[in-house]
Amino acid sequence: MKIKTYAAGILQYIPFFYVIWSDDLLSYSEVAVVKNAIEQDPTLTKDDYNYLIASLDKKNPPTNNEIKNWQLAISNAAIKLIESDTYPLATFSQKMIAHHFGEGSFNKYLKDIEINLGIQPNHYNHLFDIEVVKESTSDFYSPVAIDLILKGENATIIDEFREFLKHPLFKWDIKREKEAFRAHVLKQVQFLGTKGYGAMAFPELYGGIDNMPAYAAIFENMMYADGSMAIKFGVQFGLFGGSIQKLGTKKHHDKYLTETGKAHLLGCFAMTETGHGSNVRGIKTTATYHKETDCIVIHTPGKNDNKEYIGNALHATMASVFAQLIVDGKNQGVHAILVPIRDEKHQLMPGVIIEDNGYKLGLNGVDNGKIWFHQVKVPKENLLNKYGDITKDGTYYSDIKNPNKRFFTMLGTLVGGRICVARAGLGGAKKALAIAVKHALKRRQFNDSIKIQEDLLMDYPSHQLRLTPAIANSYVYDVALTQIMKEYSDTSITDKREIETKVAGLKSIITWFANDTIQECREACGGKGYLIENQIADLKGDVDIFTTFEGDNHVLLQLAAKGVLSDFKSEFNSAGFMTVLKLIKAQIGDKLSTINPMYVNNVDKVHLYSAKFHMHAFNYRTRRLTYTVAMRIRDYVKKGMPSYQAFLKVQTHLLSLGKAYSIELAYRIFIAQTQNIKDEKYKLLFEKLGTLYALHALQKDASWYLEQGYFSGSKSKAIKRRVERISTELRPHIGVLVDGFGIPKHCLEAPIAQ
Repeated sequence: MKIKTYAAGILQYIPFFYVIWSDDLLSYSEVAVVKNAIEQDPTLTKDDYNYLIASLDKKNPPTNNEIKNWQLAISNAAIKLIESDTYPLATFSQKMIAHHFGEGSFNKYLKDIEINLGIQPNHYNHLFDIEVVKESTSDFYSPVAIDLILKGENATIIDEFREFLKHPLFKWDIKREKEAFRAHVLKQVQFLGTKGYGAMAFPELYGGIDNMPAYAAIFENMMYADGSMAIKFGVQFGLFGGSIQKLGTKKHHDKYLTETGKAHLLGCFAMTETGHGSNVRGIKTTATYHKETDCIVIHTPGKNDNKEYIGNALHATMASVFAQLIVDGKNQGVHAILVPIRDEKHQLMPGVIIEDNGYKLGLNGVDNGKIWFHQVKVPKENLLNKYGDITKDGTYYSDIKNPNKRFFTMLGTLVGGRICVARAGLGGAKKALAIAVKHALKRRQFNDSIKIQEDLLMDYPSHQLRLTPAIANSYVYDVALTQIMKEYSDTSITDKREIETKVAGLKSIITWFANDTIQECREACGGKGYLIENQIADLKGDVDIFTTFEGDNHVLLQLAAKGVLSDFKSEFNSAGFMTVLKLIKAQIGDKLSTINPMYVNNVDKVHLYSAKFHMHAFNYRTRRLTYTVAMRIRDYVKKGMPSYQAFLKVQTHLLSLGKAYSIELAYRIFIAQTQNIKDEKYKLLFEKLGTLYALHALQKDASWYLEQGYFSGSKSKAIKRRVERISTELRPHIGVLVDGFGIPKHCLEAPIAQ
């Protein structure tokens, strides 16, 4: 093929034209950027200008033959493209002009195109038949600065804790014999207690700093060291200690909290039963008050009514037991009672039977067990009586008269545990991503030329697409959980129902995300990811259970959906529920009008990257699902079906609503908090991460949006391409982004991460 010659003015634009036409993403707004540069460029002749403008016509694009000519002009320059140049493509164009014409000044208009279109070397180095001098990662952003943004108000505490994790007791090792593993984890938890970390969420009077957000933050960081340690820590201080703090009164605090915070008093949280996992209200264990002895008798009535999967069951001396409180023959609903289960010699108390759950898929450093109670007597004072008490004359009293409200108020105080589980899952996902990315920045594989080095895994678009959206999600979820913990810890918010709804949804989508991400990271590391020494295998086993403990995700999503339907106020079995449905129809129905065809087909970059578009899309899905599920329930109830049965009929619909609400919630919180970032450079970075989160979520739910006519096929395709494009744009910074998680080096000792 004869090589076509170009004038210098045209030649300098050819690398840009070659890239943008090969990309298949040239939108009208991007055409406008290039046209603007050409129109301002004084170096161009009239012929140069006419050729370049004609080559930007989307309706009459350049021929394949012309594009091949551009490629030949680039490759025959025989020069290298240097990724580390400030403006790699504009600099390359300058060198190409110098090669062909013996001169070439830097053209600032080309620089403007490079900046405004976000063109980066990893977009085009695979297109050029030239040597590309690559860098594995860029230093444009600082991981320290990113980490500081994520740590927020608790930066000092988090930094001190990460440094504390350097202690030899926390060094990761392969542990497969559960007795030795459990003994080691017990030492870790006791050591954490002596250093004040266990009591962090307790009041100062009991050795703490009354800082639940800081507690949640260090809880996530524990996952970087070991999952079993984190969960046993959570059981001892968050669940057992938290139940005393949140459900007990001063007499319980004075007697137990300080010793619990130091891990001198080891306890467990006995709520779940074999026969009733997620249905706490339906548990069968009874706590019957005997007036004549002024005692409460704890009893397991049936074979499958035992407490199941109770962490700390083998080491604890006391249990916080949830049971049906029966006073004067009347069931007053679920209450928590402190029950001694072992004596000073660590022997089981009379009437208490405990069995080891045995080996599990993961978390084998946690001593999970089954507990039965046979007519076990405890003093009346052991009832955690903040929300319900037995008076001196032996009658039941509560300030909250409505049993349903009392039950949900009691459970609402323990929502912090769900936030911590979500944080722990996120910590596992972050660590897996850090290992996978660091591996992909070293591991090379495949190339079309035996003359040059194989390509890094991280330079493959498919690999970028596997890991980069997950990194963006991690940032969004981190910010969302930090903010939701602030809300939960705000004592001025007395009605926690809305927060409980938010947490139920976030816990579900984040723990599912964590499991999916860890699996993707395992696969992305190939056989190396399967080796225990590289730590992803342990993360996979440990985080798996997070989707079902502290509330099964499917149950929690339905709880979130019901909260949305009732606007966090009404109860679903009440007569007033039909009124709620009528309100939904009035408030939402008239707003779900037909979407403007221009909106449905808009594939412009500015529109697709707009937070306003993302919020509208997420909110439209939530409102639409709210309306349609409400109308279905209404129709079933109007036909005479009991509301419980009506809800069963729409169960899968409720799950979709709960998920949609939670995805929108996380994004809404993230966008609001991003506005508080003062450094413009990092604010823009976080906004780009938010854009990737949003577009990736919309892509995954594209079938629904297509069914509703909210997207056209072309818009759905454009969103998919934009996800790929942003993933590629973030490639130079991906190493910095995982370092921005702040995972200490002493907790990232996987050989493939070195």
